[in-house]
Amino acid sequence: MDPVRVLIVEDDERILEIHRRFVEKVEGFETVGVANSLAAGKEMAEVLSPDLILLDLYFPDGYGIDLLRELRSRGMEIDLILITAAKEVEPLRDALRGGIFDYILKPVLFSRFEESLGKYREYRSRLFRETRLDQSDVDRILRSDRKASLKNIDLPKGIDRLTLDKVRKIFDNPPDAGVSAEETGGLVGVSRTTARRYLEYLVSAGDVFPDLVYRKVGRPERRYFQRKR
Repeated sequence: MDPVRVLIVEDDERILEIHRRFVEKVEGFETVGVANSLAAGKEMAEVLSPDLILLDLYFPDGYGIDLLRELRSRGMEIDLILITAAKEVEPLRDALRGGIFDYILKPVLFSRFEESLGKYREYRSRLFRETRLDQSDVDRILRSDRKASLKNIDLPKGIDRLTLDKVRKIFDNPPDAGVSAEETGGLVGVSRTTARRYLEYLVSAGDVFPDLVYRKVGRPERRYFQRKR
């Protein structure tokens, strides 16, 4: 296969150069252009038609997600990896809705960068190689290549992955009445306050939703329910 053609859109010249050098170190990739503004990135995407864009999130002239949405609305066959210092959940949710391949937090380690590009190269190779797909092929392409790379996203301060996994497990077979923060804390072995922090994180991630349950006696109770997919 021909090398994957990469456009880097990043407003910090120093970081842009680091990412350019990273690309050149990964076999099967070449940088075909760089841009330090969204306007320039849009123009170069139209002219160069790269296979992949490495895109920052915040620019003096706008929001990187807007470029992502515009490329999608115009039907341009370009994949994107977002590279950003933003650790809030909402930008990640916006990016996932827009169909990004990966989301990498700055400062970028070369090992993480190389892993992401390697998964993209394999994903692209499979799509070009296969002429017919069965369900196992589809699952392998979507889950092993694209979603696995998203598991490495850093969690917000105060959220530990092991504890989060324990809280998530409660919703594998959730009770019909949902769970409260107090019940969650008892199941996981943490305080009610800590349990609520993890539950609210899952709410922000769109995995669960809260509801107030009114009882005959006493104050209404905030309970958490699995969001149906």
